[in-house]
Amino acid sequence: MLEKYRITKRMTFTTRMIFAFVIVILISTLFTSFSFYIVSNATVKRNVRDASIQIAKQGADSLSFILNAGSDVSDMIYIDPRIRHVLSNSPTSGTDLLEWRSNEDEMKSFLNNAVYSSSFVSIVYVLKDSATGWGSGTFSRIKLSRYDVENQPWTAEARKLEGGLVWGGIQADQLSSAGDTTQMVLPIGRAIKDYVSNETIGYILVNLNGRKVIDTIEEMKLGETGSFLVVDGEGRIMIAADTDQIGKPVDNPELLSHITEDPYVEFEFRQGDIPYYGVKQALSNGWMLVGTVPVHEITDKLGALHRNILFSFGAFTLLGIVMGLIIANRVTRPIKQLTRQMKRVQKGDLTVQTDVRTSDEFGLLSHQFNKMITDINRLMEQVTEEQKRKQEAELRAVIHRINPHFLFNTLGTIRWLIKYGQSERAYEGISALTRLLEANMGRKGNFVTIAEELDIIEKYLVILEMRYNKRFKLIVRKDDDAAELPVPRMLIQPLVENAIFHGIVPKNTDGEIEIEVRQEGEATVITVADDGLGILPHKSELTKSVEEAVRGGVTGIGLQHVYESVRLYFDRASEVALHRREEGGTLAKIVLYPQKNAAAGKVSDNVAGNDC
Repeated sequence: MLEKYRITKRMTFTTRMIFAFVIVILISTLFTSFSFYIVSNATVKRNVRDASIQIAKQGADSLSFILNAGSDVSDMIYIDPRIRHVLSNSPTSGTDLLEWRSNEDEMKSFLNNAVYSSSFVSIVYVLKDSATGWGSGTFSRIKLSRYDVENQPWTAEARKLEGGLVWGGIQADQLSSAGDTTQMVLPIGRAIKDYVSNETIGYILVNLNGRKVIDTIEEMKLGETGSFLVVDGEGRIMIAADTDQIGKPVDNPELLSHITEDPYVEFEFRQGDIPYYGVKQALSNGWMLVGTVPVHEITDKLGALHRNILFSFGAFTLLGIVMGLIIANRVTRPIKQLTRQMKRVQKGDLTVQTDVRTSDEFGLLSHQFNKMITDINRLMEQVTEEQKRKQEAELRAVIHRINPHFLFNTLGTIRWLIKYGQSERAYEGISALTRLLEANMGRKGNFVTIAEELDIIEKYLVILEMRYNKRFKLIVRKDDDAAELPVPRMLIQPLVENAIFHGIVPKNTDGEIEIEVRQEGEATVITVADDGLGILPHKSELTKSVEEAVRGGVTGIGLQHVYESVRLYFDRASEVALHRREEGGTLAKIVLYPQKNAAAGKVSDNVAGNDC
């Protein structure tokens, strides 16, 4: 029952971890989505507003250009003296009649040229009364006879303005012979006064091309159904794509108020229950270009963006939950399997093996677990053997004197080699022994170079191979400059001895020793690696700190000598360390920093002083 409770508790914790993982994804996704929506909303609104104002400005400029073309033609006619002469005189005969006829002809030509000079002007009229008038193009005198010039609303206003322009809304041309409703024009009228009597002598009527004006309005778009129109200062519609609206006042009081009273170019109003967005721009003649569009047409894209963000949020949420479940299962499944196998090991079953074969960390963990079980079995066998022979592993020399017992055995080995005719191997053994004796007896002083130490070790291994009848392969890698460093005599040999005596020989197999000497900045690094048994569990304190092991008296004479030599002749930053190799065996490492005080020359001085 207790075990079931613990499993449930662990699963609850796993579930909480998955929940936390999903929450982190949800919070980040929600925050990103919300921030993106806010920024996008503001950006789209700003861009729409800027675009709407820009459209209104461009439309106002286009319409003002057309209106200015009409007012310019009106000004040209107004100041022409020949036209004034024709309007102010009515000769019946003589020279005056000839001059008047000439001016009349020139006036007609001038009116036609005025129309041809501007693509926006459809027709131009100069009117005196219902019986007298002139025009360009399709001017109809018959229609003029039915046109009460003096009583027209625009002529009455023109007389009041005394030469000022009177602007009319889009309408059919009433004086053209093209038809009653065929020609749509935007009229510009004004009265012509005599300079002497200041009496009105005629009227100018410039008709702009109404179709081009309406086309200009229709080309301006706001949204899908938005439109533009032109109103005068009183709110009457003067130009619109729907000609039925022309001349009528704006029927929405809120919109009318924004047009006539509101100084801002942007505004909002309601048409029934529908909110509208509006923009306006003034024209050159005092009229106002007004554009309106339902607000929803502007914000539809924002709504679509919002929906897309919510959909993405939901999709990422679901994806986060699925990923959390997958990852949780991937994490817990191999761990549960390893836990079951560890419980079997705990009960004493050292034959278990896991079958997690993935290439990730869990696969590595499974591989290391299997390797650990294999190593435990092997080490248990080796410990049994090691207990029988541990007395044979003690070092006898304090300053690396050759063990008399070893010397006796070596000489005995050489004697038997000579007796059985193996003189070449015997000679090789004697040469190696002689070199070792020279080094041990101080013939070259207390210091040797690392290269010399390595040469001695090679000869030393020859003797050990003869003694144990094993093959000890020596691999040396060295930087030539680093190998010239003077070191205390037999600094490396104890590490090689330990590797053979405590690592390789107990295995009862051939072995391999690898020595590397390299320079790392100011430091010279020496490593001695073997493929022996490695550091046994009861000696594990050696891997933590050699210094503490020496002080605690748990090291042999050889390792103690190495540690004390390093501390005596090199900087305090130098160190001696032992490590277990993952592939088996031991790695001994010596890091030597030169002394930085006045005694820094001690090593080289000792080498020079003991060379005799």
